[in-house]
Amino acid sequence: MTTPPLLQARAERIVEEDVSFRTKMLEIAAGQQDVIAMGRGDPDFHTPSHIVEAAKRAIDANEHHYTHPAGLPDLRAAIADTLAKGYDLSYNVDEIIVTAGVQESIMLCMLALIDPGDEALITSPRFTTYDTAVHLCGGRAVPVPTYERDDFALMPSEIEARITERSKVLVLVSPNNPTGAVTPPNVIREIAALALQHDLIVISDEIYAELIYPGSEHLSIGSLPGMKDRTIVLNGFSKSHAMTGWRIGYLAAPEPFVRLVTEPRHTLSINTCTISQHAALAALTGPQEPVEQMLVAYAERRRVMMEAMDAMGLTYGHPGGAFYLYTNISASGMPAPDFCEALLREAQVMVFPGELFGDDSGHYIRFSYLQPLERIHEALARMSVFVEKLRI
Repeated sequence: MTTPPLLQARAERIVEEDVSFRTKMLEIAAGQQDVIAMGRGDPDFHTPSHIVEAAKRAIDANEHHYTHPAGLPDLRAAIADTLAKGYDLSYNVDEIIVTAGVQESIMLCMLALIDPGDEALITSPRFTTYDTAVHLCGGRAVPVPTYERDDFALMPSEIEARITERSKVLVLVSPNNPTGAVTPPNVIREIAALALQHDLIVISDEIYAELIYPGSEHLSIGSLPGMKDRTIVLNGFSKSHAMTGWRIGYLAAPEPFVRLVTEPRHTLSINTCTISQHAALAALTGPQEPVEQMLVAYAERRRVMMEAMDAMGLTYGHPGGAFYLYTNISASGMPAPDFCEALLREAQVMVFPGELFGDDSGHYIRFSYLQPLERIHEALARMSVFVEKLRI
């Protein structure tokens, strides 16, 4: 069979992949009844009403034209204020770029930093968008493993063991996806010292930083002495304000870097959706009670999830933040992908294996507690029966 012209012309940077396990699971789920999805990273809450109303007002006021590539000045000022008050980070309006979700921020960072052959050290298990972005820029993604024994916090010794003369960027994600791990402040300080010692640029992905549970503490590495000049902070509204589909995030970095990447950012998408920017401004300046209420609900769901895993004899890393539980199912005797597929087919509960997050151990699955509590109870009851059958 003749290869179509478009495939013949494909650039080497675009790799051909088989249908992913995620797609396979979705296809199986489509043929099932009453599937409870416990694998997605999309909050089940609706965007708070005052944010939606702000978007409607923007539409009615014909606020639908281009903005500055870096975003609305008022929004960038509100972001700077939020970073100062919530994270002890000092940025001005000209040190912030509003992007189409953190996803675009990631790609923009890699376009600006990674040359062919450069290495990026990335907290692992991980959100593998980072791998793709590094690859597309000709670099090499270097996973830095985290372990259940450390509650999946990133350890400085694991970073140092993987630093080479090609190491350029360290991607620090805390709280982390898929583990929910919060790297403790004392460890963040050690990582900062390592970055200074080895001249590493740090991309600090803090998209889950508003979702921290009692007993854990978030420290933004860019707030530490000597770190602002070598740190890019990524954050956004998708997780904290249930705004995934609005596609709005941001990066904060020293002004010379922001000026450097403003034109590439313009090339990617000109500006983030103007309506979404007005909504994001309302998210920061309006009532925060809806965000607090979501966090309370997540905390209760998290408690229920952990108690259920304990009852089933399944271990996990303590989830200090986000809305994930990274669970060790090695006691089942099944590789994680097989466990997930069987759980879906037999119990109509859909979760995803660690392999989708760069974890090749075969021991872990990621739960997200993004269902109403009654559905979570039902999913856990089904899973308990499934696990008990495996033991029998």
